[in-house]
Amino acid sequence: MDELRRQTRDGYDVVARAYAQLLPDTRYEAAPDLAMVQHFVTGVSASAERPRVLDAGCGTGRMIGHLAALDPSLDVVGADLSPAMAAEARAAHPGRQIDVADLSDLPHDDASFDGVLAWYSIIHTPPHALAPVLDELGRVLRPGGSLLLGYQAGTGDRRLDRPYGHDVELRAFLHHTPYVRSSLETAGLTVDSTLDRAARPGEPHAQGFVIATRG
Repeated sequence: MDELRRQTRDGYDVVARAYAQLLPDTRYEAAPDLAMVQHFVTGVSASAERPRVLDAGCGTGRMIGHLAALDPSLDVVGADLSPAMAAEARAAHPGRQIDVADLSDLPHDDASFDGVLAWYSIIHTPPHALAPVLDELGRVLRPGGSLLLGYQAGTGDRRLDRPYGHDVELRAFLHHTPYVRSSLETAGLTVDSTLDRAARPGEPHAQGFVIATRG
């Protein structure tokens, strides 16, 4: 895992600028994907006057802007493994707290967020290594808080060839939704909603989404 973590961090450090240019917003998300985000935000927004949300694995911050547009009252904080991706997110969202952190070791207090979004943040984590990540995401959620995971659905893994036009190697893992559900329950979370959708033209894999709450 240490070598995989280093490969992921270093790879995204290289592609950060290109990633920010190629994926500035949610234009490539499908309507069902964004409906799950809206469902997540609706629940979080009803939970507090100024809900605090962590975009865990925020990349260059494209979902931070989307969350803020859906509900300007959200206090959105970002965290990403890659220092260069975090720097892009800070540039795009000045004044926002954006930390450099591994998802299995977050620099936040217990129960400090009303919601956690992990939007394609677990795709570089093998299924057998999900437990410490889900434990940590659950740790920072307050009781009643919601977690939304997005990922490529299925089984197996793949190596990304020249991602974002750069000569680096990234390894990505598919996640089987029943296994994700079971892992969330083991982490003490209750699954609220799930969605698997078929791949669209140009997408190599189906997509999966799960919303879970901390009891």
